Amino acid sequence: MFVKSPMLQILQPGQVLQTESTQLQCEIGSLIGGGGQGEVYRARLAGKSVALKWYLPRAATRLQRNSLEILIRKGAPNPSFLWPMAIVSGATADGFGYIMPLRDPSFRGLADLMRRRIDPTFRALSTAGFQLAHSFLQLHSKGFCYRDISFGNLFIHPETGAILICDNDNVAIDGNATGGILGTPRFMAPEVVRGEALPSTQTDLYSLAVLLFYLFAIHHPLEGRRELAIHSFDLPAMTQLYGLEPVFIFDPTDDSNRPVRGYHDNALDFWPLYPRFLRDLFTRAFTAGIHDPAHGRVREGEWRAAMIRLRDSILYCQECGTENFYDRDFLQYSPEDIPLCWNCSRGIKIPFRIRTPRAIVILNHDSQLYPHHIDDHRPYDFTAPIAEVSRHPVNPALWGLKNLSAETWSFQTAGDVNPVTVPPGRSLPLANGTRVNFGKCEAEVRG
Repeated sequence: MFVKSPMLQILQPGQVLQTESTQLQCEIGSLIGGGGQGEVYRARLAGKSVALKWYLPRAATRLQRNSLEILIRKGAPNPSFLWPMAIVSGATADGFGYIMPLRDPSFRGLADLMRRRIDPTFRALSTAGFQLAHSFLQLHSKGFCYRDISFGNLFIHPETGAILICDNDNVAIDGNATGGILGTPRFMAPEVVRGEALPSTQTDLYSLAVLLFYLFAIHHPLEGRRELAIHSFDLPAMTQLYGLEPVFIFDPTDDSNRPVRGYHDNALDFWPLYPRFLRDLFTRAFTAGIHDPAHGRVREGEWRAAMIRLRDSILYCQECGTENFYDRDFLQYSPEDIPLCWNCSRGIKIPFRIRTPRAIVILNHDSQLYPHHIDDHRPYDFTAPIAEVSRHPVNPALWGLKNLSAETWSFQTAGDVNPVTVPPGRSLPLANGTRVNFGKCEAEVRG
């Protein structure tokens, strides 16, 4: 993430450069900020607002230019990446830079999350986690490794959970990450910290797990009791903690690095809130994933599926409205086993939920179903819901599932013999034991 700093300001407002490929004029605007490689400016290109990164002389190398050319030619894996679009140079400035999309100011850096300046909902966080895993899966599938996954390179929309990934000029072809940066110390895989490996898609998986842990626990997965014993947090100490003797703070077989109340409160408070399946993934990422990088690391697709499941597990406390998580298969649910709200400690009435062959979705007042819920062959896509929970227009005590798709469904309530059709725009009543035929699959409602 670029931060405002007293830079050299190599370029001046009003200065005109041009793209090397198309010779389009690029007019420099205000300085946004800078870092170790260069400065970032607002700019105008063909009447549109863009961002321009201009390299400092020591970073404007032939290797960097070659890397940019490859990235521009390959194109962005998806729109979440603020990807290089064109190399820019000009007669009025030595060196070169590149243009990229300009970040919408509604997206905030994860540093704001760490400092609790923003407070996204669990739904927004699970959406952000899904988009992160999905984006890096697409990046890796194109043969790239990111090399420097960290919260400094991620922006999140606090309300929707949409993400933007910046600093993509450091992306390299997997297996060819020689030169350039090795990563950010707290996020580098232990084998990179020890100097035994270079950045790769395999080390990206570790960094992604760290970033996700920060997202949900607001804490680093290796900073516990052992961190407090360090008197001087210098390079040797960091190498020891993150590389030579890394121990997960919630390692089930090693309690030597547990979080300490008063110092690591975020980790202690957030960890118990999440369902077992998510905690199990984090545990694997920072136990087997540390000791057996080749086979123990959690893959992007696993994180992606877990984030969808987490999003579908959200339920609200009827007393205080706080988000909680449903942590069990509803077929094993006992009415006597009432979960308690983590915020107000009152019992939570489990709402209706629907089980499809692919998912269990809690049917809150604002819940929606998407194509991937009912079709194993559909990719994850949140742009067009196929159903939503709706209240009866006359009797507000009755709830239904409204058909937003173009297909006609059918349903049978418990004890009924003949199915009832549900054309587009109509709703089926939510009742315990109702079976729904979506065409692609059958589902059952419980409540």
